[in-house]
Amino acid sequence: MDDTEWRARFIHLHSCRGMTWKLFYSYLKIDPGLENIYSLTKFELQTIFQLKSERAAILIHDLHICSSNELLRIYEKQQITPITCFDTYYPTLLKEIHDPPFVLYVKGNHHYLNNSRCMAVIGTRNPSHEAAKKVMHVIKPLAIKNWTIISGLAIGIDTLAHQAALLSKGKTIAVLGAGFHHIYPKRNEQLFQEMSKNNCIITEYPPHIPPRKWHFPARNRIISGLSKAIIVIEANEKSGSLITADQALEQGRDVFAVPGSIFSNTSRGTNKLIQEGAKLVLHATDILTEFPEDCE
Repeated sequence: MDDTEWRARFIHLHSCRGMTWKLFYSYLKIDPGLENIYSLTKFELQTIFQLKSERAAILIHDLHICSSNELLRIYEKQQITPITCFDTYYPTLLKEIHDPPFVLYVKGNHHYLNNSRCMAVIGTRNPSHEAAKKVMHVIKPLAIKNWTIISGLAIGIDTLAHQAALLSKGKTIAVLGAGFHHIYPKRNEQLFQEMSKNNCIITEYPPHIPPRKWHFPARNRIISGLSKAIIVIEANEKSGSLITADQALEQGRDVFAVPGSIFSNTSRGTNKLIQEGAKLVLHATDILTEFPEDCE
């Protein structure tokens, strides 16, 4: 089997319904060459991996309903580019985290993923009335300076960050918590369509996978993993953004935070981050001075 066929099988196995990170990893340990994926029986799957009958049946069905090369042609027709963790153009920074995705599914310009200037922007889904001004004030200059803005396409700060990059005619990447056939939230479908043409959207989930609550914390490790640093614009005291900030620190990324009123709920989280050592950001220059090697 040549490398091209092995890669096709890798993507095919990863795309099957019922496949999880844990099961995929377990299978690769016993058959790293992927020699036997099409000869597996339902009974073998159940016995070796302790799977329920229904799950094993779905996996076998998906492995045989089309060939690996037919699946790749379907993805090409849908303008989806799968990138495996073994491909040369897999994002370099993302490969450095302890649990990089096995496969990234990409729409748009995958070259953005290896831009040396990537900055993550995160924050609350329920921003204050000043949030749009904060985002434009801090993010627009970064986009103009050719920094790629990365966020999660959620409502609130994520949407504002993507829009700021687009308005500045800059680059932006969205990381989804579901497959491309299940855009979430629905209200951002137009933004998704716009970004998938001229920018970049990625997910670690095959197209058929719907959003699940636990997908979004997992998604956040990719947002920070792709970036040199993250900026928290607004966040509540118990916000998921603070968990993402902790993940970023574990990955060795810098954390920046925009301060706010001590009376504002959406600033309690960012103010707390600053108390704990995040760099206070009043303007984009406060970020750019930390990366002189990336300044033009």
